[in-house]
Amino acid sequence: MFRDIVRIRVQSGDGGRGAVSFRREKFVPFGGPDGGDGGNGGSVWIVCDGDQHHLGDFRDNELFKAEHGVPGDGNKCYGRNGSDREITVPPGTLVFDVESGDEIADLERPGQRVKIVAGGHGGRGNARFATSKRQAPRYAQPGLPGAALSLRLELKLIAAVGLVGRPNAGKTTLLRTLTRSKGKVAPYPFTTISPNLGVLELGDYDRAVVADVPGLIEGAHRGEGLGLTFLRHIERTQALVVMVDAATLEGEPIDHYHEVCRELEAYEPELLERPRILVANKIDLEPDVDRLEALRAVAAAEGIDYAEVSAADDRGLDGVVDWVRGQSLGDAEVS
Repeated sequence: MFRDIVRIRVQSGDGGRGAVSFRREKFVPFGGPDGGDGGNGGSVWIVCDGDQHHLGDFRDNELFKAEHGVPGDGNKCYGRNGSDREITVPPGTLVFDVESGDEIADLERPGQRVKIVAGGHGGRGNARFATSKRQAPRYAQPGLPGAALSLRLELKLIAAVGLVGRPNAGKTTLLRTLTRSKGKVAPYPFTTISPNLGVLELGDYDRAVVADVPGLIEGAHRGEGLGLTFLRHIERTQALVVMVDAATLEGEPIDHYHEVCRELEAYEPELLERPRILVANKIDLEPDVDRLEALRAVAAAEGIDYAEVSAADDRGLDGVVDWVRGQSLGDAEVS
């Protein structure tokens, strides 16, 4: 199950207590204190894993605990440090402190590691407190407690290209055709209820990650439809493919294009400054020539690229692939 926001709890390990002990051996009078230190508690780390794509493996309020440090012992035996706990998340995960709302980490690259809470220090044994004036200390330090936090993990997909458009514009069909994605397609609105990812092979070992975002409707930036739930996933895309249904029976394709652009601008104005291509889909249904001419004209007026395709029967898709290749997106990492 695709999930992009989840709350979890983390707790680092307590430090082990120091030991109070005195050396007791035959023929060794006044052996003195020999209590060892306790081990440090384990820390909790969050690690970026390139093989993960969503947060669906987490349960709400799931607790992740690191191991406690082992207490010290006599004969200056130090306790073992507690094992750290690692939590793996997909690239693009933001980590927030639930209580303060502060951002703790932004994990973008596979292999990136962030220590979220450090383990408690182990207590010192009584051997540490021996001095010339205090030769038989009968006390040691307790280990310091670990820390606990409630975290909110928020995923923003990292993709080279974002597919945006109104419901049933054909975005998922295009993604399935260009990549090995298996997103659901059906003849009704909001078939896509969670983002889909696919890897577009560009040749010469180049590839680009493409994200299909659920359909945008008017008011999406205010949360209408599935707007705010998934608009965050296009924030990190490098380029946008704006798809319109050229054969729509609901209004005019050019109005749909302007509507999508308004929603993108209202959500994040900078999005429209990125490379963008207007793709007129479903030309296999022989849309009205005037509609296509209007779309060509608006693309020319805005200085953006334009393509006419049929995602259902692979018509015109080479132009879209060439456009993606031309954006120097082929070295984009697979998220």
